[in-house]
Amino acid sequence: MNQPTAREVWHARAADRIAAGIDGRLLIDGRRYHAVDGRCFDCISPLDGKVIARVARGQAADVELAVTSARAAFSDGRWSARSPGARKKVLMAFAERMRAARDELALLETLDMGKPIAASLSADVPGAARCIQWYAEAVDKVYGEIAPTGGDALALISREPVGVVGAIVPWNYPMLMASWKLGPALAAGNSVVLKPSEKSPLTALRLAELALEAGLPEGVFNVVPGFGDEAGEALALHMDVDAIAFTGSTRVGRRMLDYSSRSNLKRVYNELGGKSANLVFADFDDLDRAAATAAGSMFYNQGESCNAPSRLLVQESIADDFVERVAAQAPGYAPGDPLDPTTRLGALVDARQTETVMGYIRSGLEQGARCVAGGEQVLQHTGGQFVAPTVFDGVDNTMRIAREEIFGPVLSVIRFRDEAHALAIANDSSFGLHAAVWTRNLDRAVRVSRALHAGTVHVNQYDEDDITVPFGGVKQSGNGRDKSLHALEKYSELKTTWIRIDAR
Repeated sequence: MNQPTAREVWHARAADRIAAGIDGRLLIDGRRYHAVDGRCFDCISPLDGKVIARVARGQAADVELAVTSARAAFSDGRWSARSPGARKKVLMAFAERMRAARDELALLETLDMGKPIAASLSADVPGAARCIQWYAEAVDKVYGEIAPTGGDALALISREPVGVVGAIVPWNYPMLMASWKLGPALAAGNSVVLKPSEKSPLTALRLAELALEAGLPEGVFNVVPGFGDEAGEALALHMDVDAIAFTGSTRVGRRMLDYSSRSNLKRVYNELGGKSANLVFADFDDLDRAAATAAGSMFYNQGESCNAPSRLLVQESIADDFVERVAAQAPGYAPGDPLDPTTRLGALVDARQTETVMGYIRSGLEQGARCVAGGEQVLQHTGGQFVAPTVFDGVDNTMRIAREEIFGPVLSVIRFRDEAHALAIANDSSFGLHAAVWTRNLDRAVRVSRALHAGTVHVNQYDEDDITVPFGGVKQSGNGRDKSLHALEKYSELKTTWIRIDAR
């Protein structure tokens, strides 16, 4: 009897998991609940268009319950008053629970938002667990300060948790984005109400259960799935939420600032969109590696990444050759079954996103760009949402495909004359998340890196990353910084304690 293939094994696991029922109820105060008004929405898999779960549709009343629970947990000190070492122990156990549930979490992530199972297994689950563990290990190593006052006073500067944090995360990296908020927020002693995207709520709910199993007290971590203009708005407007940590579009990020001004002036940390420029100069001598990286970093996660290098700027003297090399990479990212471990490019998150991406492709053609690879929706017979990796040449930086965030596998090639021209194009964007420069000239690498308006600049690589460095952007890419010790600053308040010393 033939052994089942890896693809068949994952499909069998998926069928069993769906048949057993995926719990889509809210998680508040350590327990599962239906929404107050009983409303639900269908969780539809982009793999085949089928309903995989019914999820509670959180509303203002549900957010009220979650915030009340989080505030009570914060105020009575069941978590906030614990020593950093005690919090560390629980969060380390949480990370281990995540690792032990790797296959389950990876399957939910892939079924829910369409990314390849190989990526869910190798990147998303391990990265999320490492984030929780890293902040657990870091929090008891963050010290206060003593100010340099005169001898008649002792001025202590200490950090205290903010209170109740509302975390609103997107659908493209549900686990990672949640963990980037949860890790520092929980480590600092806060309570959290997490609102996952309605397009990918399943792993957030499971993470909350794993946290409880690891010993996180009830009420410290609550999850309210729902729509942005319902649950998200209610959370951001709530008068008893002390900070909002938001990752998503620039359009919604503006709303977060408005909600803050209309409520209690809560802190808002926005990590928003990008239109990252990837600059390739003629002096870079390994064009095959640069081309493979340009394609791989663009088409990873179906192009549904805020930091995707979607504007490829190539020096004119090598442009024809380089575009050919990049276009030759596209067939290697042909969309496939996300539950097949050999698949490199999976499904877009839903039909609406597919139509958005196809609309941008049509716009590129209408505005005169040349499609040299892809450009079509594929595998429609599966009922899933698949778009071929697409490369446009002859793009002008004024075109929509060069100005607006597409969030799909669409790469725009823009040609430049010299360094000054490249920088003018790269910085002519409302976004400033990531950028890259490829050159063998050290002086140029430093000059261009300094001149690029971006939160992160890569040199002779793209998207190499670690939890130890901050992630975030400038301009309309937002003001928040996730990852690294700097993220703890978002979730803590500085307190000065001034002690008068009597002279004797």
